[in-house]
Formats: sequence, structure tokens, C-alpha cells
Amino acid sequence: KHENVIGLRRLLLSPDGRDAYLVTDRMDSDMAKVIDSKQQLSDDHLKYFLYQMLCGLAYVHSAGVVHRDLKPANVLLNANCELKISDFGLARSIDEDEAALTQYVVTRWYRAPEILLLARTYTKAVDVWSVACIFAELLRRRALFAGRDPVHQLSLITSLLGTPAIDELNGVDEKLVHALSSLPRKPPLPLRSAVPNASEAGLDLLQQMVREI
Repeated sequence: KHENVIGLRRLLLSPDGRDAYLVTDRMDSDMAKVIDSKQQLSDDHLKYFLYQMLCGLAYVHSAGVVHRDLKPANVLLNANCELKISDFGLARSIDEDEAALTQYVVTRWYRAPEILLLARTYTKAVDVWSVACIFAELLRRRALFAGRDPVHQLSLITSLLGTPAIDELNGVDEKLVHALSSLPRKPPLPLRSAVPNASEAGLDLLQQMVREI
């Protein structure tokens, strides 16, 4: 049990036993609605939201679990700005090092590069990438990488963060490695160009989070 992870209050079964109903903590809204609203967010709001997301995620990871579907709609809030991570339908147990896992997880805009590249293994860092995308979206009030499809998503990421070296793509699908190697290399752009309103501390943290992958 953790204050930043949605709690299960009761488990109810239908009379015929075919359906199960989960009764969870009551929350008022979610991060997607906050981002889409005209509500002004102060630096204190941003710090508190990010702190709670990372605290909840640290707890989930400490249990050897990777969420795999972190996105604004799965980050719930109440009127006191208290936050809880929810929707563990795609969560899986993962080893401390690396584990072979299914690829089609996470809404595309928040999907880590190694998942887009069909890497055979990945780590808990894929959740950190998702939190970084949510954090940037809070700052911008629009998605950081709003790709139309997986290829366009990867193109948006490399346009900002640069093209990875081929020797950094261990475990990636060979066809995708070949496709990447045939494209012009893109140098990284200053992250400030994507989040011009970020504080120096916020920008530094965001930079470290996207480098976590």
C-alpha cells in the first residue's frame, strides 16, 4: 500500500460469478483533464505532481513491477492535488536487470524508444520515460511527442534528442537497425527548444529522465 498508488477497497463478484468489480479510492479527476483545462499551474503544482508520480513509481518498481502504461489519463488526482497512479492492467513483474516482455504497451505518445524499436528486452526505465513525457506535457500543455504512428513517433523523438549510434541498439529488431542506419543522422537539439518555460532545475531533471533510457 502506498499513498501515491490507487488503493483497492473491495472486490465484488456478480451473482453469477462471471464478473468482478473493483472498488478503489475515490478520485476527482486525472492529469489528462488538468492538462486540457485552462487551470493555471504554478511551479509548486508541477513539483508536487512530479514528486508524487516518482514516489508512486519508486514504490511500484521496488515491488519488482513495471507499469508499462503510464499516461496522463492513468494519473488520478483529487481536489487537494493528491495523486495516485492507476490502471495496472498491463503491469508485469520484471527482473532487476532486463526481461523479455511484449512490445505493444503504453499509448504511443508515452512509449519509450526501445519499445518503439521492438527491443527484445527493456527495463523499468521505460516507466521513467513515460513520466518524463507527462512532465513535459504539463509544462507545454500539449504532448511532447504526438506521433501519428510508431515510425512518426520515433522520428519526432530523434528530431529532438538526436539519432542513436548503431552500436547503442543492442537487442533491437535487425530490420529497424538497418532502416535507422539508412537515414540521415540527426544531432540533438537543446531540450529548452521543446519546453521553453521550464525552470533550470526542471529542465535538468527532464534531461536526465530522457537519458535514463
